[in-house]
Amino acid sequence: MQILSAETLSKQYDTRILFNGVSFGIAQGARIGLIGVNGSGKSTLLKIVAGREEPDQGRVTLRSGTRIAYLAQQPVMDAELTVRDYMFTGAGERRHLLAQYETLVAQLENEPDNSAALEQLSELSTQLDAGGGWDADMEVEAILTRLDVSDLDRRLGELSGGQRRRVALAHALIEPADLLILDEPTNHLDADTVDWLETVLARTPAALLLITHDRYVLDRLVTQTWELDGGGLYQYEGGYSTFLEQKLARNAQRALDNARHKSILRRELAWLQQGPQGRGTKQNARVERIMALRETPTDAPDRELVLTPISQRLGTRVVELEHVTKQYDERVLLDNLTLSIGRGDRIGIVGPNGVGKSTLLNLVAGRHQADSGIVERGETVHLAYYDQESTALVDNMRVIDYVKEGAELIRTADGEVVTAGQMLEQFLFAPQMHYALIGTLSGGERRRLYLLRTLMFAPNVLLLDEPSNDLDVQTLAALEAYLDNFAGTLVIASHDRYLLDRTVDQLLVFEGEGRIRTFPGSYSAYAAARAQQRAHTPPPRRPAEREAPPKRQPEGRRGISFKERKELASLEARIGELEARQADLNAKLTQPASYTELQQLSEKLSATGVELERAFERWAELAALAEGTA
Repeated sequence: MQILSAETLSKQYDTRILFNGVSFGIAQGARIGLIGVNGSGKSTLLKIVAGREEPDQGRVTLRSGTRIAYLAQQPVMDAELTVRDYMFTGAGERRHLLAQYETLVAQLENEPDNSAALEQLSELSTQLDAGGGWDADMEVEAILTRLDVSDLDRRLGELSGGQRRRVALAHALIEPADLLILDEPTNHLDADTVDWLETVLARTPAALLLITHDRYVLDRLVTQTWELDGGGLYQYEGGYSTFLEQKLARNAQRALDNARHKSILRRELAWLQQGPQGRGTKQNARVERIMALRETPTDAPDRELVLTPISQRLGTRVVELEHVTKQYDERVLLDNLTLSIGRGDRIGIVGPNGVGKSTLLNLVAGRHQADSGIVERGETVHLAYYDQESTALVDNMRVIDYVKEGAELIRTADGEVVTAGQMLEQFLFAPQMHYALIGTLSGGERRRLYLLRTLMFAPNVLLLDEPSNDLDVQTLAALEAYLDNFAGTLVIASHDRYLLDRTVDQLLVFEGEGRIRTFPGSYSAYAAARAQQRAHTPPPRRPAEREAPPKRQPEGRRGISFKERKELASLEARIGELEARQADLNAKLTQPASYTELQQLSEKLSATGVELERAFERWAELAALAEGTA
C-alpha cells in the first residue's frame, strides 16, 4: 500500500535544473536510499517530500493520516530552547498527554472532589497506556544519552554543530511516524553509534527514505536505491552493491543504444548524400525520419570524477612524535604519546567524538602546539590537510578564482597540463558554476571544491579529517580510487567503516583520557576482534570461585561479628540471584523487541551489574574479616 505519491516534480534554481518531471511512490514499510552527486538536488527532493519546500511543478500526495518525521542536513533550531523543550515540541503527542496528566494531578491535590478532572484524568490514563506515554521522558533521556547528549537543560545555542544535529536526529527518531526522512543521519556519529542507529532503523515499522554516504548502511538497511542523475530519477532494487551492478548494466545498455542510434543515422545520412532521383512519398517520409533522427538527443555518458594522484618524493623520515601531551581545560586528549609515522604508512584513526582525533591531526599538521613533547616533520614532507571545517574556503570568492589562487595550470601524473577550468569540470563543476560565489554552493559542493584544492598541490603526506561528511557516494568512490594509487603517507580520522576498510591497513584506537592503542589491520578486522573479545570475556566469578581475599586483620577489630556473618551468608545467596537475573536479561536482549523494551532491558542490566559489583565488594570485605578469625 502506497503512503505517498509524487507526480512530475520539477525544481530549478536560477538557470540550474535540479530535476525535471520526476515521479515515484513510497510504499508502507519501504526502505529507500537516495544517492547522487552533490548538487544534484537530493536534499531539495527530501524537503519537497517532507512538505518543507514547494516544487516548481508537480505535486506530492500523502495518504490520509500519514505522519512524517524529518531530519534536515542543517536543522533550523531555536537557540533559546533547552534540549528538553526542543525534544517535546512539534509532534510530541505523548509528552503533551503526560504534561496534561501532571497538571490534572496537581489540580486534584487541591480539589480532590473535582469529578470532571477525575474523569479527564481517567481518560488521559487510558490514552497514555495505549500510546506508551508513561515512558516518554525516560525514552527521550535514553536516546539522547546514546547519542552522547547528556545535559537536557542546556540551551541549543550552547551546543556544537554536531551536538545539535544529534539532538535533531533524536527528535526525528523519538516520535511515531509512518515515513521517516533522514538527510545524512550518520554525520557526526562515531562507528559504534552508527551500528546502534542501524539497529534502531532496521526495527522501525516506518517507511524509510534517507540520504547517506555510508555504503554499509546502504547495503545493510535499504531495499531500494534511487539515484538522481542528470535531472532524472533512476530506481534500482537492492542496496549499494546491487545498485553498482545494475547501473553498470544500464550504462552498457545506454552505450549500446547510442552506438545503434549512430549507426542508423550514419547509414541514413549516406543514403541522403547519394541524392536519389525521383523520390516519391516513401522517399519523402524517409527524409523526414532522418531529420527527426538527427534531432533526437542521445544519452550523454555519465560524468565521472577521476582523481589523478600526483605527489612529490618523500624521504624515509616523515613525522615523529615523542612524549607528546595535549589537554584542553581538564580533558586530557594525548598523554605522553610517542608515535612514528613512516613513508607509505596508511593509518586510520578511530574512536568516539571528543577524544582527540582531530587534535592529533592538527599537531601533525603544525596547526596546534603540544603542551609538552616534540613533533618533528621530515624535510621532504609536503603535507596537505583536508580538515572537517573546510577552513580554507572563502565565501565571497568565485569558484574558479579559488582554484586559480592555488595554480593557474596543473600538471597531472601522466604529464598532461590542465587549466583551472578543466580541473573544475573534472571535479563535476559545470562551466556555468565556475563563476558562482563559493557561499552559494551546497554543503557537498563546498566539500568537493575543498577536496580539489587539497589534492592539487601534489602532497606526499595526506591528512583527512572525517572526509565522508557531506561528500556524496560517487565522490567518495573517486577519492578511494585516488588513495588506492597514492604512493605517499596517508592518515585518516573517520567514522566511515567502508572508507577505512578500503584505504588503511592499521588503526590508532582512541579510547579517551589520553589512552591510545594500535591495531594492525582494517576496521572490520578490528570490529570482529573486539566482538570476539567481548564474547569470550568471562562473567564475574561466584564467591566460591573467587580468589580468597588476603589474610589481614583490620586495625582495631578482632574478627567478624555474628551480624556480619549472617550478612555474609545472605550476600552469597543475593549474588546468585543477581547473576541469574543478569543472565536472563542478557538472553532477552538477543530477542526481537521494540526500542523502548530494549532500552528498559539495557537499563535494568546496567543497574543489575552495578548492584552485583557492590555485592561482590561487600562480600570480599566480610570474607576477609571471616578469614581473619578462622
